[in-house]
Amino acid sequence: MAEFENNNEEESGELAPSKSALKRQMLALQQLGESLVALNEKQLAKVPVEDERLLQAIRETRQIRSNSARRRHMQFIGKLMRDIDATAIEQALQSMHQARQQNADSFHQLEQLREDILEAGVGGVEIVMQRWPEADRQHLRQLVLQHQRELARNKPPAASRKLFKYLRELQQD
Repeated sequence: MAEFENNNEEESGELAPSKSALKRQMLALQQLGESLVALNEKQLAKVPVEDERLLQAIRETRQIRSNSARRRHMQFIGKLMRDIDATAIEQALQSMHQARQQNADSFHQLEQLREDILEAGVGGVEIVMQRWPEADRQHLRQLVLQHQRELARNKPPAASRKLFKYLRELQQD
């Protein structure tokens, strides 16, 4: 009789997922829940979590310090997430991650630009002027010269920091 039931399942094309597949799905939901717990309140507000019980569980988990209690609560969050469509949450988290990555990339590009300018000396001002024609040439030149004086006197790199801040202002405008 068990063979007959299996044949009916195969004929209908719907096989129940294996126990391992179910466990992988539950672990994936639990990891998604951990990502939600790691967010601060402002970031969490940007994620489309509509289930109030899930939001409450996420907030409670942040306050739990015991590892075993936290693990059990994360399992509870995974259980609550079975009842919702997690694709919207995954997409929101992915877009937040991409925005964070873009900010980091932009930051590194500005750092590299600053290093190129300081390495080129006063001639490095032209690098900025080509990229941002509205930049203050005299201010840039003063910062580069100040940086050179600081290097010669073994002073902290205040001019380098000021240059980075000015480049960030130019980029944001």
